[in-house]
Amino acid sequence: MRVGLSVSIPLLVLLALGRPDLSIYAVFGGFTAMYGRRDGYRARLVHQGRAALLLTSGLAVGVLLSLFRAQSWLLVIVESLFAVAASLAADRMRLRPSGPFYAIFALGACASVPTTIPLWLAVSICVASAAFSMVVGIAGWARNRTWHPAQAPPGGAADARAVRVHAVRYLIAVATAGMLGVLGGAGHANWTMAGAAVPLAATNRKSRILRGIHRVIGTLAGILLTALILLPGFDRTTLTVLLMVLLFPTELFMMRHYGLAMMFFTPAILLMSQLAYPISRHVLVMDRGIETLIGASVGIAVAILVREPSVRPPVLQATVSDA
Repeated sequence: MRVGLSVSIPLLVLLALGRPDLSIYAVFGGFTAMYGRRDGYRARLVHQGRAALLLTSGLAVGVLLSLFRAQSWLLVIVESLFAVAASLAADRMRLRPSGPFYAIFALGACASVPTTIPLWLAVSICVASAAFSMVVGIAGWARNRTWHPAQAPPGGAADARAVRVHAVRYLIAVATAGMLGVLGGAGHANWTMAGAAVPLAATNRKSRILRGIHRVIGTLAGILLTALILLPGFDRTTLTVLLMVLLFPTELFMMRHYGLAMMFFTPAILLMSQLAYPISRHVLVMDRGIETLIGASVGIAVAILVREPSVRPPVLQATVSDA
């Protein structure tokens, strides 16, 4: 419900202003609500604030690339480097959902949508939507009146070497998928790069492989659902309402069954892109299916090939009394 409200209210405001084409910036800001679902109010506020900063950074870089009409190769380079920095930040902040996927996706999606609006406006919409998400996240405090001290996220301190190796995974996966997308003539290399980043968010090799498979199957099912939604030729208002509706089951199933969540998340993201920059639905459906298969395959391959660093035994220092 928090995620549904956090995304829907900003979209309704844009709809009332007659600017559903700006929905993409509000939705990525609204994704702030996905973080800190099990935290107390103070911890959630801190957690979501960090997530909002990462999301806004990715969106701002993407909008800049769009304004400068950056070529596909430049997008691949910038998004690959951003993936490394975002992975390091997300792991050290121990964000949940883990990993920098949404920030990476925000960069690629915004860079791939031609825009003429000023950077400050796109960022302001994202920040306002993120701020509203944070208000929704702590709204329950007014009823419960409990404000516990913020606790460190579970999981203990992240191992520095493991964090660096994981960032290298993102670099290899995103860069390789982006290059394959460009060389293969993919309509949007950002979709292949996003597909490659998805499996890496899991915590171990087996989970990463499983998540990649879920990504492919769920996305293909979501593409079929998208084709059915676009078939009647709905206007922008109806598509905006459908976008709001689809994000509720996305979050509902995200922690229960990733493949099922992708079936709803895929049409939501595609509708968001269509609102910003409409293209042929046949091209949309075919390209996204091929790009997802390429990206997820690369992500799974990297998850298999790049192993976890060996764990060093703790160094024991004997004291005089121990001796």
